[in-house]
Amino acid sequence: MKILISADIHGRKKAVDEIKIRVKKEKIDLVICAGDMSVFERDIELILEDLNSMGVPVLLIPGNHENIQKLFEISEKFENLIDIHEATYQVGDYVFVGFGNPGFALIDRDFEKFVAKLGNTLKGKKVILVTHGPPYNTKLDYLDGEHVGCTSIRKFIEQNDNIILAVSGHLHENFGVEDKIGKIKVINPGPYGKVIEI
Repeated sequence: MKILISADIHGRKKAVDEIKIRVKKEKIDLVICAGDMSVFERDIELILEDLNSMGVPVLLIPGNHENIQKLFEISEKFENLIDIHEATYQVGDYVFVGFGNPGFALIDRDFEKFVAKLGNTLKGKKVILVTHGPPYNTKLDYLDGEHVGCTSIRKFIEQNDNIILAVSGHLHENFGVEDKIGKIKVINPGPYGKVIEI
């Protein structure tokens, strides 16, 4: 399966157009948008309509620029948009686990409650974690000489060796940066995205 992962589009028409070209040219099966598709929801419906037009499933989570409920309501109008905030989406043996908004917490109790509810449902599956904020203590969360990511996300990654990829955004300074937590790849793909095969 070929996936295009993206984060922090922030209404960039050029980024959406490039993603659309790559989806067609590289025969992408699925697109992931890890939050902040807009700038404080300006033109959010038009941006989502544009993403929907690619004709492949687009998994979304809200970033700190989107209201959780509003993003859900808009995405419900479009056949290819799937809001996975505090939800999962399964394709074969792969499970996409989503958690968006806001991306600023060192400890995120809401994230911890969400993943606790998943219980054993992820056992035997290959998990792709999609969060807006990055995990703590990686190259993805290093900003101005310190780590500013989320310890709750990092702990979840460390405790689940069936996670094969963790995608996040939020920190524009780290667009395109990749790192690992143990054997698990973590990526901030940036607005123009990265293509990965799983």
